[in-house]
Amino acid sequence: MVGSRGIVGIWAGAALAVSAAFGLMTVMTKEAPGSREPAAEFAQPTRHFPVPNPARLSNADAVSIYDRIRDDMVAAYRLSQDPVTDRYYTWRRYNRTPYLSTTHGDRYINNYANRVAKSYGQKREAPMPAGAVLAKDSFTVTGQGDVFTGPLFLMEKMAPGFAPEGRDWRYTMIMPDGSLFGTTNGEGSERMMFCVRCHETAGDAADHLFFVPEEYRTPFLLLEHK
Repeated sequence: MVGSRGIVGIWAGAALAVSAAFGLMTVMTKEAPGSREPAAEFAQPTRHFPVPNPARLSNADAVSIYDRIRDDMVAAYRLSQDPVTDRYYTWRRYNRTPYLSTTHGDRYINNYANRVAKSYGQKREAPMPAGAVLAKDSFTVTGQGDVFTGPLFLMEKMAPGFAPEGRDWRYTMIMPDGSLFGTTNGEGSERMMFCVRCHETAGDAADHLFFVPEEYRTPFLLLEHK
């Protein structure tokens, strides 16, 4: 069970502090040309750095925590003004319970997909159509019982030619304070390359997609997509 320290629904603070806390970037400073002020440089991340000493929750505890903090998580993500943050949580969720994802740095995640992406998780011969959006929200639980909102990870299939090397997926990461960490072919695009490289390992046949582990998967083939 989570300890008595309680729930922290929104990780407050500046974007750099949030990013550093989640191990997503390295910050270095140097004197900016023609200025006495230091300029920030951002090293491209190569992975999601793991959460130190993550708690191992029962399924019931993971569900209970998520139910309690989800509204706060959504409110924080909405600060980004990304339109997906207004509706992703109303889409079908493809996992029965939040689960610990080692590929996302030992954060608990949920997998949502919009109606265009209704074939998510099914064996298929064609890639996802343009307009398919997948959303993974996340939260951290430490071994000391502290709970923190994690980043929101988005994948949107764009029109052919958008990003051929990444099968035209646009990767976006929204931080726990609503700041934008990066988006493919947009602000901070270079910081999202580690997502592209990771998903490449899923292979072209899977359209660069990973799926919910079997033990957490909703039997979506038996359900009608909303």
